[in-house]
Amino acid sequence: RISLSIGLIGVTISFVIGIIVGGISGYFGGWADNITMRIVEMMMMVPGFYLMLALRASFPPDFSSAQVYFLIVVILSFIGWASIARVIRGMALSLKEREFVLAAKAIGLSNFKIIMRHILPHTFSYAVVAVFLSIPGYIIGEAALSLLGLGIQEPQASWGNMLALAQGIVNIKLYPWVLTPGVIIVITTSCFNIIGEALRDVLDPKRKVFQ
Repeated sequence: RISLSIGLIGVTISFVIGIIVGGISGYFGGWADNITMRIVEMMMMVPGFYLMLALRASFPPDFSSAQVYFLIVVILSFIGWASIARVIRGMALSLKEREFVLAAKAIGLSNFKIIMRHILPHTFSYAVVAVFLSIPGYIIGEAALSLLGLGIQEPQASWGNMLALAQGIVNIKLYPWVLTPGVIIVITTSCFNIIGEALRDVLDPKRKVFQ
């Protein structure tokens, strides 16, 4: 439950940030867009796993379970929003030249209303698909931190700290069921990937035709 909730909450926060930042950046352009994209590129240059470890290691190790839970959500959200913002920004650049957006500008609709009513809603199909395809990464990120002793610790249970019991070959031989969390992680992440791919085919019929 902890691993799943961290994945769902983390991906929700990062997607809200990414969609808003990307939509505003792509719509307005100019210096704000340049600064935003440089920040995004710098964040994407650093491998996510090492950035996650560095951010977690910069905080005290004696946090309570609730503090660690909140911290992991913040770290995963901070790492995940950049790639989303980059894609949404590209979509916003294209959408702002569409006739319905130009018509909205012509009748005097404010920039805020144009972004909220005409730009962001047209990114919804991508966002839905990307959410399901991104959740596995968040679940694995939490599991990796807990496995290394930097995430959720006992007495709270997460797939990562339960999987830590399977690090020794003796434990695996004597207690083979300690591998169960790893199997569950594989099944769960595979299910989210399958759902994401299915939604992509449904929401993007052109892709299915080309395939």
